[in-house]
Amino acid sequence: MRVISGTAKGRSLKAVPGTSTRPTTDKVKEAIFSMIGPYFDGGQVLDLFAGTGGLGIEALSRGMDKGVFIDIEKKSIDTIQHNLQTAGLKDQAEIYRTDATRALKALAKREQRFALVFLDPPYKMKLIADLISTMEEQAIAEANATIVVEHDAKDVLQADIGSFKLMRRADYGDTAVTIYTRSIEG
Repeated sequence: MRVISGTAKGRSLKAVPGTSTRPTTDKVKEAIFSMIGPYFDGGQVLDLFAGTGGLGIEALSRGMDKGVFIDIEKKSIDTIQHNLQTAGLKDQAEIYRTDATRALKALAKREQRFALVFLDPPYKMKLIADLISTMEEQAIAEANATIVVEHDAKDVLQADIGSFKLMRRADYGDTAVTIYTRSIEG
């Protein structure tokens, strides 16, 4: 695993020890960023179920201003800290060890807004629609936000979740990537 492009290009990222975390492969990461980017002009990124932090780190490397990384596992938090340090992006990041729903509520209280959100929960957890609905209710997504969901290719996600519309889905073996966007004027 490595940072593919941007300011931290080529830096190796450490995997979370053990088998409980499934890191996004470089192939899938490249595909994601070719669909949504490839580069950004500022904004905040939220990496929910961050694991190694690879997706959020890639977004920071490609021009996002700040990243918030959330995971409930201590091994993941330690790995994210290491990977941010390796990529030279630690000053642009906040890392929290908590569950996703609690994190969204805390971010809303702090009036955090995100232009880009990565959702990569364990495949057995079937709460994508609930999490996106919570993001909308808590108003943490910017008006033109993009949500990238990595999930089991067998799962078919809803076309619309609140004001978020399914823009694209692509399958890579057992993994699927579904991208939601919305465009709200004002």
